[in-house]
Amino acid sequence: MGNPAHPTRQLPSPYAAPGFYEDALAKGRHRDIVGGRWDETPRIVLPLLREHGLTATDHLLDIGAGALRLGRHLAPMVAAYWATDASRALMLKGWETELEDAAQQALPQDRLIEDAAFAYPEIPETITFALAFAVFTHLPASDLHKALTNLRPRFPHLRHVIFTVFLAPEGHHGPRRQNDGVVTHPDRFPWHMTEAEVRQIAETAGFTATAQPHRLPRGQVMFTAHPR
Repeated sequence: MGNPAHPTRQLPSPYAAPGFYEDALAKGRHRDIVGGRWDETPRIVLPLLREHGLTATDHLLDIGAGALRLGRHLAPMVAAYWATDASRALMLKGWETELEDAAQQALPQDRLIEDAAFAYPEIPETITFALAFAVFTHLPASDLHKALTNLRPRFPHLRHVIFTVFLAPEGHHGPRRQNDGVVTHPDRFPWHMTEAEVRQIAETAGFTATAQPHRLPRGQVMFTAHPR
């Protein structure tokens, strides 16, 4: 990640650098922060969520919702929508600039919860479906473990969890170039794991996780997980 002396070198991702969000939002880069592909990503992901069990009756938790690239579509689709992110300011910027009236009505601002620790504060226990799209591509495996482990006791009605990661083959060491060209790493941002690691993390947290074959932006792999 450039100069070894750079202050983000020892951080899990550039997003954790002091002042990152403030600087990016001041420059109007709320779409860029979440990786761009503003229309492409919902076009690909929303049908897959329906295919894997999301219904209009679900209470959805969107973990790492960012500027609401998906949330602006999801909020009107479900019975209740809640969003978390490390930066509430980023979610509010998306709410103010990207949501149409129907989506704003379906998503009161008090349902945008700042949460960098995957503790899910203020989220009701009625959640039935959880989504974490393009979150654990930015974070080490320990954060995936924390996120899944904390979901189980908080949400007794949870039926489905969908999350994405970058994968590397078993026994692979060092960087790996993914299908869409991004180079991932086992020990720094952007992060990859093996499928066996993901399955083991999920099992330890009380879930059964299955990799899906769908082609996603930047070569991410979608996992569906269900409480055991």
